[in-house]
Amino acid sequence: MTLNATFKTRLAGREQLLGLFVKTPHPIITEVLGHAGVDFVILDAEHAPFDRAAVDTCAIAARATGCPLLVRIPNDNPDTILGMLDCGIAGIVVPHVKSAQQAAEIVRNTRYGQGQGRGFAGTTRAADYARRSLTEHFDLANREVSVICQIEDPEGYDAYEDIAAVDGVNALFVGRADLAVSYGANDFHAPEIGRKCAEVLGAKGSATGLYCAPGEDISRWRDAGASLFVIGSEHSLMMQGIARIRQDSFGG
Repeated sequence: MTLNATFKTRLAGREQLLGLFVKTPHPIITEVLGHAGVDFVILDAEHAPFDRAAVDTCAIAARATGCPLLVRIPNDNPDTILGMLDCGIAGIVVPHVKSAQQAAEIVRNTRYGQGQGRGFAGTTRAADYARRSLTEHFDLANREVSVICQIEDPEGYDAYEDIAAVDGVNALFVGRADLAVSYGANDFHAPEIGRKCAEVLGAKGSATGLYCAPGEDISRWRDAGASLFVIGSEHSLMMQGIARIRQDSFGG
């Protein structure tokens, strides 16, 4: 089983998975985190300056360390999805998914075959540089790419059960900050937002997960049904690490 297919199997099995966002478009960050033993890494191409070349080099680093690499893409355009998947990544995290129809179209654009929307090139990293036959690549690619839909808008919250039920959607990922903002809250720990998050995390049709700050108690979310946890980013770990070193060394 390939690295990406193994990740998808673990995700579908709702294993407890720990990962981080990466905001720095340099492969060494991805390489270090891969060696650190995280279960996956998500390159944040929505909010950080990742172009296709940066994603490509980070994908090499992730593969070298045996770390599944996801990319939070900036939009759900077919060409965006194609470019990321040709890099050989494990899957995509798609922001602002608001309906089952949108989710189904996203899935269609990750798949090869009749009626599907992904364009084919046989010499990409995803195709193992032409070492896979066309038939083998079609079969493997359709079985190893994970699709994770972010629920972070009122429309997405209202439709989360239908989105989770779409064939090919492997997980829902709650964007607490955007969800809070979309409901006019100024605190993503607000009780109303917490209740909505817990409801989405209990979805039956797919795995679920969310972002948590480093050090946050995740037991509530695990009890609600979450199995995919993104705990901070390399930026938050550096900031907290330096603060802790300063406190330990100088007492303030």
